[in-house]
Amino acid sequence: MSLLSVQGLSKSFGALKVLDDISFTVESGQMVAMIGPNGAGKSTCFSIIGGQLRPDSGRVLLEGRDMAGQPPHLASRMGLGRTFQTAATFASMSVAENIRLAILARQNGLNDFFSAAARSPLPEERSILEEVGITALADSTCADLAYGDLKRVELALALAGAPRLLLMDEPAAGMAGDERNQLMRLVGRLARERGLGILFTEHDIGMVFDHADKVLALIGGRIAAAGPPDSVRAHPAVVAGYLGG
Repeated sequence: MSLLSVQGLSKSFGALKVLDDISFTVESGQMVAMIGPNGAGKSTCFSIIGGQLRPDSGRVLLEGRDMAGQPPHLASRMGLGRTFQTAATFASMSVAENIRLAILARQNGLNDFFSAAARSPLPEERSILEEVGITALADSTCADLAYGDLKRVELALALAGAPRLLLMDEPAAGMAGDERNQLMRLVGRLARERGLGILFTEHDIGMVFDHADKVLALIGGRIAAAGPPDSVRAHPAVVAGYLGG
C-alpha cells in the first residue's frame, strides 16, 4: 500500500476544469516533485490534499484512510504536514519556543498553550533541533534570523507535527543557490531516515531534477508524464508544454 494514493481527482471552478481525473502515488522515503506551467493545477491539487479545498470527485488516501474533504486540522492529525512558500513562525519567540509550541499543540491541544511553553525543553524538541541542524540557533529570536535559517525552522515546525506525508510548496523559494541545495539535501535525508513521503512543487527545474526521486508533470489539469526525472524531462509532451526547446 502506498503512503499517499491520489485516485481520480477532479476539480472545477464554474466552467473551468482545473484538475481532470488525476491519479498518482507517493511512497515512504520518496521525494516526488510536481511541476507544470502556471495554471496547470498544482496549487489546487495541493489545496485538496491539504484540506483547504474539497474535490468534485476522487479520493486522497493517506495510509489507506480517505482524507479528501477533511479540514486541515484533521488532515494534520491523520499525518499530513505542510510548508509554504513564505516561512511562517512566531517572530517574537525563540526557535526552541516555536518548536515546543508545535509539539505541545500536537500533544495537548490548545489548553494552557502559552503557559505550557514556559516549561523546560522537551526531549523531542532537542532531537528536532539536532535533526535539522539548528541547535546553535535554539535561543535566537525568529525575527532576527536570516531567511535561510528561517526556512529550516519552518521545516522543524513541520516535523514537530510528526507527519507521515509532507507537502512542500516551493520549499527553497527566496534562498540563495547553495542554501537551496543544502535544504533539499536535508529534506531528502530526513525523508529516508524518517520514512517520510515528500510531495513538493518547485519552479527551479534544475532543483527538481537534482533532488526528486519521481516527477509528475501537470499540464492543463492532467498528468502529462510521471516517472524518473530523466524520463519526464525528455517526454515530448513535457518539452512542448512546459520545458520548451
